[in-house]
Amino acid sequence: METTRRDFLAITTAAASVLRAGPRDDLAAMTLKQASEAIRSRKVSPVELTEACLERIATYNPKIDAWITVMREQAMEQARALEKEQAAGRFRGPLHGIPIGLKDNIDFAGVRTTAGSRTLAGNVASEDAEVTRRLKAAGAVIVGKCNMHIFAAGATSAVSYFGPVRNPWNLELIAGGSSGGSAAAVAMDNCYAALGTDTGGSIRTPSAMCGVTGFKPTYGRVSIRGIVPLTWSLDHCGPIARTVEDTAAVLQVLAGYDPLDVQSIDYPVPDYFKGIGAPVAQFRLGIPPQFYDGLEEPVARAMDEAMALLKKMTKAAREVELPSILDTGAGSEGAVFREMLGGEFVVAEPSSTPPPGAGVPPPGRAVDYIRQWRNLRLVRRIVDREVFKKQNVDFLITPTIRELPWPIEEELERLANAHPRNPKPGNTRSLDDYGLPTITVPCGISSSGLPIGLQISGPPLGEANVLALAYAYQSATDWHTRKPPLKPDAKVPVLSKTAASQTGESVTR
Repeated sequence: METTRRDFLAITTAAASVLRAGPRDDLAAMTLKQASEAIRSRKVSPVELTEACLERIATYNPKIDAWITVMREQAMEQARALEKEQAAGRFRGPLHGIPIGLKDNIDFAGVRTTAGSRTLAGNVASEDAEVTRRLKAAGAVIVGKCNMHIFAAGATSAVSYFGPVRNPWNLELIAGGSSGGSAAAVAMDNCYAALGTDTGGSIRTPSAMCGVTGFKPTYGRVSIRGIVPLTWSLDHCGPIARTVEDTAAVLQVLAGYDPLDVQSIDYPVPDYFKGIGAPVAQFRLGIPPQFYDGLEEPVARAMDEAMALLKKMTKAAREVELPSILDTGAGSEGAVFREMLGGEFVVAEPSSTPPPGAGVPPPGRAVDYIRQWRNLRLVRRIVDREVFKKQNVDFLITPTIRELPWPIEEELERLANAHPRNPKPGNTRSLDDYGLPTITVPCGISSSGLPIGLQISGPPLGEANVLALAYAYQSATDWHTRKPPLKPDAKVPVLSKTAASQTGESVTR
């Protein structure tokens, strides 16, 4: 269904509290909640939302390289079916007719899952991942598969067989990883939300670098079945969206027990919306000082301002100590996946890109893996008691990452010399080890025009309170409303031969 400007103006006049008058870009610019309300009130259709997002993808993907596979035909077919349900007064819930992206390590039946690699470039999924099944059942329109750091094994998304994901705030810079395409797509209004995965920070790092909201739930809260693994004991899946409310809407659908996923938690899922606007004055904040070491000046300044506001909003704040995770590694699990891929992996990827499992003890050192596996589970059992209960806090408040994005060219040239750079360690990976629910929300913009992220973590299965505090902070600030300055006529920086040799950006999709 095509929407004329006259039709669109009629829609916006009738729904002035939800939509702003203007071209179809304004449809794509709505939050997920606004789009959902417009669909339920029949001011807009799933087809119109899907067309608007597909137009944005066609315009901006040549700039940001956020998508590996755009599922135009499948998306329009889904949208038309959901539009018929809308016309009949049948609504599946808040995601009915909402265009959403999948990171390209998440299976969608009949569509390839590449994990950003040459090795899997022709790998077509035979069935949906559990999270995909849940999204489709909830009425989401899957518009495509998002670009990512190869095999999710890096924090920049500069290294992909399909070319580097470019930060929409500055095309010369990394978007963060490994879910860089998901975050960049949401930031550029290509979709209303996207799924990412997080093993060492891969939802939160790109969300912070691209100025959007990303939520890593408690380990096991969301199924990882049907997702290309990196490290099973650390792999999480969660939503990336524009607002806290939007991430809550997606998490509500994703969360829940999957009996076929051995990592899945069999625990009731609360109504995340019910408590999202709850008072936060009774909450106590924990500040782990080591997370603040070595902050770049813009990040330190933004965190000072964010902490000052959070302290006014809550009851108390105090420094806390966290349990050691020095002997909780599970890296040997990556060697299992490498073995599953076979020798092809070694010759198919850039020689300087370490494959999953590289640098870990040989599989024969089972005793090391078992000890580390046990310690990981032990620290997850004691973190609630040792941190939140004994030290009398409700949250951990930290910077998401300690520095601003850096140039793709620099990253790829360093990679060519076997010296890749990753964000300074500690602020995201440790929270995967602990398995804690953690959200990142925008909390500032540097003088160079780059977004900065604030990270809020809660005790295991404490998603509802994390959402409540993040929502309160977002309601008191406007950082999440800022948009990248990227224009349709922007020139894409050309990589040097050395840098380009580390990607497959010339590949025909």
